[in-house]
Amino acid sequence: MLIGAHVDQQDPIAEARAREADIVQFFLGDPQSYKAPVIAYPGGASALAAAATEAGIGLYVHAPYLINVATTNNRIRIPSRKLLQQFVDAAAEIGARAVVVHAGHVLKNDDPAVGFDNWRKAIDRLEMRCPVLIENTAGGDNAMARRIDRIARLWDAIGSAKGGDTVGFCLDTCHFHAGGEELATVVERVKAITGRIDLVHANDSLDGFDSGRDRHTNLGAGKIAEADLLAVIRDAGAPVVVETPGGVEGQSNDIAWLRRHLAPES
Repeated sequence: MLIGAHVDQQDPIAEARAREADIVQFFLGDPQSYKAPVIAYPGGASALAAAATEAGIGLYVHAPYLINVATTNNRIRIPSRKLLQQFVDAAAEIGARAVVVHAGHVLKNDDPAVGFDNWRKAIDRLEMRCPVLIENTAGGDNAMARRIDRIARLWDAIGSAKGGDTVGFCLDTCHFHAGGEELATVVERVKAITGRIDLVHANDSLDGFDSGRDRHTNLGAGKIAEADLLAVIRDAGAPVVVETPGGVEGQSNDIAWLRRHLAPES
């Protein structure tokens, strides 16, 4: 099982080595901005791709949080589509395994069906030079992927788009816990809809079940039962990224915790 962490983009290879990680995830620029992606690694995209290949480190790109291709607000939706394409292109240039993007939401009085169809349109127009993984989110009554029933409607919509059958799923444990979905059965329910889980964000939660609050903490230190968190990872059978606090020390401890608890019994 490949295990890694979300790290700073300046030198993700060095960050991976510091954590003894197999994979790393990072932003390409400011996650709270609509600015185009920036390759901060010395030597640019080709140098990062070569360094990752030489080191045997898998790369994942997390798209900016502001991307929301579901919304009915044209001033957000249209730039979001453009930015998602730019990040897919940049991720392809560095040889990334995938781009992770949040599913977004519609406005308070909107019909969610409009948001699902906006996702269909976005995927239909996207040049998929790098795989795209849609991530479940923790809060919001009008979110596209907080709850399982919404994920089912989202997958029905994007499944009819050109390339929709290639879109993957990123499962965040904190988000599902805070979003009100039982972790003990969530992998089975997600796979029944999507047929796949491509990446797990293994995060504990500072807040209780169905809180709607997206606050990560280190593994074993939050409100998620350890058995449930480990069951998700085992059942998903996908690479794992921790998005937890504490920098190198905190994330190294979380990676070691996972390897220790997931090791086959002798």
